[in-house]
Amino acid sequence: MTRATAVRAVLAVAVLLVSVYISLTMSPRLGLDLQGGTRIVLQARDTATVQADRETTDRTLEVLRQRIDSLGVSEPTLTRSGEDRIIVELPDVQDPRQAAEVIGRTAQLTFHAVEGPGTDQPEKKTPAPDSITDPGPDPGPDKLTLPDEQGRALALGAPRLSGAGVEDATAGFDAQGGAGWSVSLEFRKDAGQDWKQLTGEAACHPAGDDRRRVAIVLDEKVISSPQVDPSVGCGAGLPSGATQITGSFSADEARDLALLIKGGALPVPVEIVEQRTVGPTLGAAAIDASAQAALIGAAATALFITVVYRLFGALAAVALGAYGVISYAALLALGVTLTLPGLAGFVLAIGMAVDANVLVFERAREECADRPKRSLRSALTTGFKKAWSAVADSNATTLIAAGLLFFLGSGPVKGFGVTLAIGVVASMFSALVIARALTEIAANSRFVSDYRGVNGIGRPGAVRTWLVRKDPKLFRKPVRWLVVSAALVVVAVAGIVVRGVDLGVEFTGGRLVEYSTSRPVDVETARDSIAAAGFGDAEVTTAGDGDLSVRTGKLDNDGEHALRTALAEEGGETTKVRDELIGPSLGDELRRNALIALGVAVAVQLAYLAARFRWTFAVASVVAMVHDVILVVGAFAWLGRPVDGIFLAALLTVIGYSVNDSVVVFDRVRELWGANRRTPLDTVARKAVLQTVPRTVNTGMGALFILAALAVLGGDSLADFALALLIGIVVGTWSSVFTAVPGALALERTTTAPPPTPGKGKGTPRGKPRAARRDPLDNGARV
Repeated sequence: MTRATAVRAVLAVAVLLVSVYISLTMSPRLGLDLQGGTRIVLQARDTATVQADRETTDRTLEVLRQRIDSLGVSEPTLTRSGEDRIIVELPDVQDPRQAAEVIGRTAQLTFHAVEGPGTDQPEKKTPAPDSITDPGPDPGPDKLTLPDEQGRALALGAPRLSGAGVEDATAGFDAQGGAGWSVSLEFRKDAGQDWKQLTGEAACHPAGDDRRRVAIVLDEKVISSPQVDPSVGCGAGLPSGATQITGSFSADEARDLALLIKGGALPVPVEIVEQRTVGPTLGAAAIDASAQAALIGAAATALFITVVYRLFGALAAVALGAYGVISYAALLALGVTLTLPGLAGFVLAIGMAVDANVLVFERAREECADRPKRSLRSALTTGFKKAWSAVADSNATTLIAAGLLFFLGSGPVKGFGVTLAIGVVASMFSALVIARALTEIAANSRFVSDYRGVNGIGRPGAVRTWLVRKDPKLFRKPVRWLVVSAALVVVAVAGIVVRGVDLGVEFTGGRLVEYSTSRPVDVETARDSIAAAGFGDAEVTTAGDGDLSVRTGKLDNDGEHALRTALAEEGGETTKVRDELIGPSLGDELRRNALIALGVAVAVQLAYLAARFRWTFAVASVVAMVHDVILVVGAFAWLGRPVDGIFLAALLTVIGYSVNDSVVVFDRVRELWGANRRTPLDTVARKAVLQTVPRTVNTGMGALFILAALAVLGGDSLADFALALLIGIVVGTWSSVFTAVPGALALERTTTAPPPTPGKGKGTPRGKPRAARRDPLDNGARV
């Protein structure tokens, strides 16, 4: 065992031990779409006097935090998003009406002096014979006439104090004094003086007089108007810490009043632009389905690469298992919130993790085939060296896609970008450190080295042998392949034009609610019941195992409750499984951001490829990528499947995968063309494709096993995601060979640039001969 192998083995063991420890001692942070709960996105709005900037949004967030803490929700999360948005996550909250009511209470909390009875008394109230009817002076612009808690109108003076001056408000029970529940107030320093002055002025009026009261107003509603205690003298007032509001409060009433006073005033009003509710059963089912898909897909992938690469394939399967442990531990250690798309990304990355191993093994097979007497260890080492360029480029393009998902995605889609990026890094470690250490140790064995049918790389694969023997002239007329690709694009565009793209509620705005009923209800019956309840424009479809999906335009929480009640009359007990509400402004923004994300993805991938390859290769790769995007969108249009945020995540992943395949092919074209500069490019391209087809097929099979398991077991929540990627991988494999390569050949006919210099891009200076590589096991000694 060489020193380098020993270092890799020690590093692999150390990382695995740490990863196992983290996996056993830490629990994952589940997003609301997995654990169940409600997610609300609030948009802060400007007022005539206050601008909704970063500072006011932060103050609004703190006020909302105080309100939500009083609801008793377990571990609520509030974060600011951008300059003027607040994301509220409430685990286990299935009915968001109470939370939305508390959160959406946006008026200014103010304290007023009561100037006497108001003139606009409700008609149902008959004034007493001895009541005071003189309305006093005409109210000014800041004065109000509002009914008190009993409905009797009060004339209120101008606001003397705002809710911003309240330091604390707590509900307490006085068991000894017998006063029952009360609310204690504490004001900030300056506000405390204003409160003392306000109550001192009120105390100058006789007991029982309305003018001895102080009105606390929220949302132009008097929430409390207590009398100043008779023991308080005129002008003395109540100090901040000694103020109590007493009355015939129940425990809930006292707590609600304390909540409204303490967190009552928002610096700026807020509007609910997005609301999502996921039932706990849906999240649990998604976790179980993903776990089953991961196990089945990983087992199938491990079996496949073991059959193809025998002993070394089995060792790569061991490294694949280590990859799963390492990537899961990285998610835990970084505190990543695992969402449903993120979970799908974690499962998908398992299938894609074998890519680097396949590249290395295919390269090692080539070395053994070219020099049969070469030692197995030497062929393996050269395979790792020669595969490095393709491994680095292909993983870089996937990381670019993951970065775009994180920075341009929204909500749970960001989690998919994070898990995909972690998966790429972990897969490179497992392939270049763990798998390399295992295979190098095995290659040192005389038995493994001598019996080349056992090790799996000593002989070329059956697919490559058959292709080399047949030697098909793939690119004698490259234009015909471009015509086929163009025809496929025409069919996809026809689907988009004829059938239209079914944009999900996330891009159009509106509300989508999925219900589960105790009794089976067909779609027509459900539609009639909902229409009879006043929701004639609602679209009703089936979802999942007998569930009903209802999509409407604007629908508030009370309307959703009425809709659910109407369904319950036919279906019995009706449970909300999933609920998505997207405001029209946010829908427009998400749709615009989706187009921007796709445009940026194309531009970034083009820039990277142009820097790494010839411009003709870069343009051809991007054309193939756009071809794949159009085909996936067109397929969904023909199938009538919804296009939403999770579909966008799948589409960006397809972009990365498509470029990944093209990079591997063009990396080989560049290498062969540089070594054979006089050979016609179409001959070089044919040879490069035939050499890389086994890698493309074997890598694609690993991902297909995982995605097929997700499509079958994942249910509605993951089926569309898996379907989009299945289509994308198939068309991406096709386009990397029959669109990108013919496109590059056509573009090369328009340029006079010379073939690439041998070794360019791999550290060899231009014009200097490349030094002959020595066998790694050759120490240079000669006799």
